[in-house]
Amino acid sequence: QVHLEESGGGLVQAGGSLRLSCSAGGRAFSIHAMGWFRQVPGKEREYVGVINWSAGLTYYADSVKGRFTISKDNAKNTVYLQMNSLKPEDTAVYFCAADTTGGSSWFRASAYDYWGQGTQVTVSS
Repeated sequence: QVHLEESGGGLVQAGGSLRLSCSAGGRAFSIHAMGWFRQVPGKEREYVGVINWSAGLTYYADSVKGRFTISKDNAKNTVYLQMNSLKPEDTAVYFCAADTTGGSSWFRASAYDYWGQGTQVTVSS
């Protein structure tokens, strides 16, 4: 079992920044990748980006590329999502997710075994 807990959400004005954290507990050593997704009511969960746990490689959705950055602290088993130049359309509940099976379709929600509870990010115009 892997337990994930997000923090850092909140309300910010357009153009501002927020940093989300996702701490992994339990069998964190089994994680292959950590992804970030977001969801607004009535829509499917949207891929934001992913970080490969061992190599630290990162990949992003086009909608956030150049504005969002994913990083990790192995010692703390924590992944971060730094969000800059936020836009009202970034408003969503943000989730972190862990892949423990070593799949490759990290842009798909189905690739992940464990999910955090989500944290609300609201960007006002």
